[in-house]
Amino acid sequence: MGPAPRPVGVLGGTFDPVHYGHLRPALELLETLGLGEVRFVPCRVPAHRGAPSVTAEQRLELVRLAIIGQPGFVVDDRELRRPGPSYMVDTLASLRQELGDTPLCLILGSDAFQTLMTWHRWQALTDFAHIAVMQRPGASLVLPSALEAFVATRRVDKARLLHERPAGSILLQPVTQLAISATQIRGLLARGQSVRYLLPDPVLAYLHDRALYRPSDSPNIATS
Repeated sequence: MGPAPRPVGVLGGTFDPVHYGHLRPALELLETLGLGEVRFVPCRVPAHRGAPSVTAEQRLELVRLAIIGQPGFVVDDRELRRPGPSYMVDTLASLRQELGDTPLCLILGSDAFQTLMTWHRWQALTDFAHIAVMQRPGASLVLPSALEAFVATRRVDKARLLHERPAGSILLQPVTQLAISATQIRGLLARGQSVRYLLPDPVLAYLHDRALYRPSDSPNIATS
């Protein structure tokens, strides 16, 4: 009998576009939590925001380009293949069906976690996966009382405990959080300004070549 499979991290989002603020924390969790891999799952139809201005297929390709050469990073297109709103609970249920008892670890930023009660079937998320909440080092997490009670019965403080069962725990994990946002990047591109050093060069080249996020009459200087 071989060693138990390491947990699979699941990082969902619009990735509109993907940037270093997604990638660096994901890499830290891959290493510090001892994950077998991190699956980046671009959503087809966001459940909590307006439709992105680029297609789901383009956002998927941006993620593919962003993770080239990084062992342990995988892109997963299952939400693009599923009709209707992209609910994470459905994604986790699908992964659980495929992966059996392999531990799953849903990766969330602290801001997203604080709004968890607005998610579809939010209380069922830990039936399918653990949750790793990314925090700024030294930051405190202020939660609504119902969510605080949800965390209190599930919280663990050691990453190794995520390896010991398939789902059900919540870990608050400090990571390097870069002050980069997709909104900021889209705004810079819309004004014809450079986004270099905010995202990987292959992503930058793709955005530049297809003039994504830029009005057709804006200056073509996005790679300067």
